[in-house]
Amino acid sequence: MAPVSDYAIPAREYALVFASALIVTFLLTGVVRTLAVKVGAVTPIRDRDVHRTPVPRMGGVAVFAGFSVAVLMAMNLATLGSAFRTSSEIMGVLAAGAVICAVGVLDDRFDLDAVTKLAGQILAAGVMALFGVQVNRVWVPSDEPSGGSLVSLDQTQSTLITILLTVILVNAMNFIDGLDGLLAGVALISGLAVFAFSARQLYLSANDTAASQAPLIAAALVGACLGFLPHNFSPARIFMGDSGAMFIGLAMAGATISATSKLDTSTFGPRTTIAFLAPLIVALAVVFIPILDFLLAVIRRTRKGLHPFSADKEHLHHRMLSIGHTQRQAVLIFYLWAALLAGSAVSLAFVDLSRYLGIYLLVVGGGLVLAVTCSAWPRVRAARLSRRQRQDTRAAESALPTPSIGHPS
Repeated sequence: MAPVSDYAIPAREYALVFASALIVTFLLTGVVRTLAVKVGAVTPIRDRDVHRTPVPRMGGVAVFAGFSVAVLMAMNLATLGSAFRTSSEIMGVLAAGAVICAVGVLDDRFDLDAVTKLAGQILAAGVMALFGVQVNRVWVPSDEPSGGSLVSLDQTQSTLITILLTVILVNAMNFIDGLDGLLAGVALISGLAVFAFSARQLYLSANDTAASQAPLIAAALVGACLGFLPHNFSPARIFMGDSGAMFIGLAMAGATISATSKLDTSTFGPRTTIAFLAPLIVALAVVFIPILDFLLAVIRRTRKGLHPFSADKEHLHHRMLSIGHTQRQAVLIFYLWAALLAGSAVSLAFVDLSRYLGIYLLVVGGGLVLAVTCSAWPRVRAARLSRRQRQDTRAAESALPTPSIGHPS
């Protein structure tokens, strides 16, 4: 089905949401930094950490505040205001965000145990589900002309799947927060991908009341992350802490679930299966690196006879530093991987693979080669330098005069 030609995305309103979140977060982060120092929410120096001086955390408070101000401001906008009048989803993300941010603040200050944090995550996810942010249907591919059919889930199934997906994303975001600016940048890139997909969905459906929640959440999240990044990029003056990492994971889950549940299958035709899975693939792309890191850590520690959850200095970001990358270089390479994974996933909803599969594979393959090359470049450079040094040594030895052997008279 062709796009609805007489509908226009409210780009100015989304830009206003983005800018509001950016400005409020940027300005409040300095205030939160001062507050964090006063209350003692400062990251201690641990053996596995890459920073060498105490850094205040709890920066997630500024991120949540910027996000909240931008979203609430959108309530009074002409077009985006309809998202609040027809659905409680956005208020659910705000309410659940407040819960999980509060849990994160307590952890940033008092270092809560894992069980307490998990309980807080489940509570926040339950609050979000209570407000209607739920995975309420599943797309089942088939040989039908439409490409498949939707299977509705009952209330219990929807709630459980929503909580599970949210907890996974929350912990994945928390797990990736190991280098200055890493989490904020990866979340920014992933948020852009979700916004691109959900805005495309809004354009195709031309339904402000049903499809505008997800792009609004994504736009506010992207603005908040970009506003926090200047304070957090290496060398960081403040860390996001669990208050920010867990909130970002929850907001990503909210946007992803909202985009999936509002998908209008009639607008994508035979590509409905790919389109329906695209936001979930983006979510999986977001968690791919931390989950891979987690699995490698469990295997590594188990083989050494250690507890699977014991701390060490062999995470992926530690390895990037150990092979010769600076902290900034390592973070930028992780950005590249995040852009490659999220971009490849969300483009599935835009590209007709039956016609452009070759071009798609060429672009993705080129991006993969670039990412692998950048990741391994210090080792390549070290190998070239070592080879050159050996060649210079052999050349110098061959240039020495051959000693003469004297004969007795």
